[in-house]
Amino acid sequence: MHMSLPACAISALLVTASLHAQELAPRAAVAQKLDVAKARVYVVTLQPHAPSISPGGHATNRVLVYLDEGTMTRKDGDGPVETISFTRGDVRWRPASGAYVSENTGTAPIRILEIDLKGPPSGPAPTTKLDAPLVDPKHYGVVLENEQVRVLRVHFDPHDVGAQHEHILDRVVIYMNDQGSMKADDVRMAGAAVHTERNDAGTPADRIAVELR
Repeated sequence: MHMSLPACAISALLVTASLHAQELAPRAAVAQKLDVAKARVYVVTLQPHAPSISPGGHATNRVLVYLDEGTMTRKDGDGPVETISFTRGDVRWRPASGAYVSENTGTAPIRILEIDLKGPPSGPAPTTKLDAPLVDPKHYGVVLENEQVRVLRVHFDPHDVGAQHEHILDRVVIYMNDQGSMKADDVRMAGAAVHTERNDAGTPADRIAVELR
C-alpha cells in the first residue's frame, strides 16, 4: 500500500540531503608556495559551482592576487552575498573575518594567490630617497598600501631599462608572465637591494611585488 510522507518528514529529508551535499562538496585546493617569518603564501583553486565553506573564518589579514579572470560570490555569516568580478593580476585586501562561504560562479577553475600576514607590522615603515615609485613611476606603481603591506605593480616594455632604486623591505614577488628563468605564476622572496632593472626580452615583463612591513 502506498503511503505518503508528512510534509515535516519531507522537509527533514531535504535538509539532510542539503547538508550531505555540502559535506561532499569539494573544498578549495590549497598549494603552499612560501612560508616566511611575516607571511605564508599559497594558491587556492576554486572549482566551478563548488561552494567552499569556512566555518572558522580567517584569523589574519590577507592580500589576494587573482591569477585568473572570473566571478565569485562570498557570504560572511548572515550577511548579504557579495559578488566579486576580477581579471588576472587584480589585487585585493581582505581583512580577517569570521565564518564565510565562497563560490566560483564561472565555468572554469579560478586560482587566487593569498599572502596570509602572520602579525602586525614590526614598526614604522622605513623610507628611502631611492624609493622605486618615486624615482621610477613609469615602471613601478603603488596599487595598495596600508600599515601592513605596500603592493607594487611592475611593468617593463620589451628592451626597457629602469632607474636605479632601493628596496628596504622584504617582498613577495609574483611573476605574471615568463621572464628569463622565472615562469608565469612563479613566486619568490626578495630582500633589500639597490639596483637597476632591465628587460632584455622582446616581450613585456609584468610582476607584482608585495612589500611586508
